[in-house]
Amino acid sequence: SKQMVWSSRSTLKKGWRRRGRTRQLNNTSPPPPAPFNHRVISAKPNQIVNFYTINWQEVLGGGRFGQVHKCVENSSGLTLAAKVIKARSHKEKEVVKNEIQVMNNLDHANLIQLYAAYESRNDIILVLEYVGGGELFDRIIDENYTLMELDAVMFIRQICEGLQHMHKMYVLHLDLKPENILCVSRLTNKIKIIDFGLARVYKPREKLRVNFGTPEFLAPEVINYDFVSFNTDMWSLGVITYMLLSGLSPFLGDDDNETLNNILAAKWNFDEPEFADTSEEAKDFISRMLIVATYSWRMGASEAMRHPWLSNSVLHHHLYTKVQLSSVNLLNLSCK
Repeated sequence: SKQMVWSSRSTLKKGWRRRGRTRQLNNTSPPPPAPFNHRVISAKPNQIVNFYTINWQEVLGGGRFGQVHKCVENSSGLTLAAKVIKARSHKEKEVVKNEIQVMNNLDHANLIQLYAAYESRNDIILVLEYVGGGELFDRIIDENYTLMELDAVMFIRQICEGLQHMHKMYVLHLDLKPENILCVSRLTNKIKIIDFGLARVYKPREKLRVNFGTPEFLAPEVINYDFVSFNTDMWSLGVITYMLLSGLSPFLGDDDNETLNNILAAKWNFDEPEFADTSEEAKDFISRMLIVATYSWRMGASEAMRHPWLSNSVLHHHLYTKVQLSSVNLLNLSCK
């Protein structure tokens, strides 16, 4: 039997609700590009401290790999992020070099960019574009931040744009989740996809299988150890969309086993009260990605971009009007 490798961080519990103040975010321009041109990088056998000042006290993020710290390039004064990945064995180093190779092929404003890489005996450090707005995950669970449906449209459209570029370059992310989507700032809805540690170059003729990921976001074909494809990322996008619209995790069980069984049984619906005001277009968008039986029926990234929920300006105007009304209602409540 195959051994599954899971990321451990759990997200939202069923029945958890969002509340708090509203922000109106209707700017559709792309996020700012990295403050440097796209680079093709190989890991250098140099000490990073010779070139960068790393703030070891400031941890920007972490995971199965290690930690990310803020750093400054001494020669230019550029603020960047140092992702310190523990890698002692040859096999571990090859995994990190795969991540570097994947990032070398990805030049897009919605995908975090690689600036440099340094290899030592015990680790490889990736120097990345600095993104300071925190994880999308934190927006979902922030009780002082109410995500409106229009906000979800803006976030998901950008994730789709990043995926569209990745898939055009034949790269699968394979670990899409709110923790791997960073907000450019806390005041806007601009995002960048991060963490290509599990990403793979996809060669359709070679039939790729994987046995890793985060349980809540795993596509059925990963659980069944079937072949993965572009549609595997689209399943995860469907789960993220569901979460953004409701604050609920559609498949989360009491343990990983129950979560995986819920996914395979396609046990999800829009019956929760959190979906009472959600548009039919949004529900259709999710329904076209959370397809278990025939994976190829899921929307691809380009098709998702053309879906009315992401492309219909009349719908967006209607959703924007709802944001305005919500803001007025909150203002009236606070004045009473």
